[in-house]
Amino acid sequence: MTSKTTDFGYRQIPEDQKARLVGGVFDSVAGRYDVMNDLMSLGMHRLWKRFAVSVSGVRPGDRVLDLAGGTGDMTRLFLARVGPTGQVVLGDINAQMLRRGRDRLCDEGLLPPLLQCDAEQLPLASAQFDCVCIAFGLRNVTRKARAIQEMTRVLRPGGQVLILEFSRIQAPLAGAYDAYSFHVLPALGRLVAGDAASYRYLAESIRRHPGQEELKSLMEDAGLDRVRYHNLAAGAVALHRGWRL
Repeated sequence: MTSKTTDFGYRQIPEDQKARLVGGVFDSVAGRYDVMNDLMSLGMHRLWKRFAVSVSGVRPGDRVLDLAGGTGDMTRLFLARVGPTGQVVLGDINAQMLRRGRDRLCDEGLLPPLLQCDAEQLPLASAQFDCVCIAFGLRNVTRKARAIQEMTRVLRPGGQVLILEFSRIQAPLAGAYDAYSFHVLPALGRLVAGDAASYRYLAESIRRHPGQEELKSLMEDAGLDRVRYHNLAAGAVALHRGWRL
């Protein structure tokens, strides 16, 4: 029987290989991940993340799951909103990224629970969280629809899923964006992180990720209601939101 395939950048690979290959990418870049994020986006990723948290409606006492939370940027912002009566769980499939996030947050006196987990098979009971967020991580997931279903499952009724991710930039800017993505990003990766290939994969993975309307449909198919999105940076990034009834 022919095995199912999925994308790894522009390559088609067996589904059961993607997690390992993506893991290799993040093992390679973990040490310079935050520096590269600032360089690649000219610091704009911090504004996008703050915007996502600011419109989330998360309140003191809420419970939040930050999936693919990596080095802890979103976790830190959510912790400031939930306060001492709330909780933010930092989850990531990659152990090196999770350790990096733990160390950064500990240096700031923050000690959130950590969870090494696969977004497609969350080791969590249903209906636990008021908000589940995944920022710049969904495009690396093998079965995106399954991950969104899992995110929905662990939400309490009335809770919301937030997906912050690269998306489809407006057409007039596409040429310049492609030139930046496929020439500048790999060059930066080689100079700063010593790894051009991982940042070439980043550019390719963005192009393979569902666009705004397609991702909205995936969220609705998972049972989320009132799904809407905000385009940021002319659509290069989009924030999708949906609620569990």
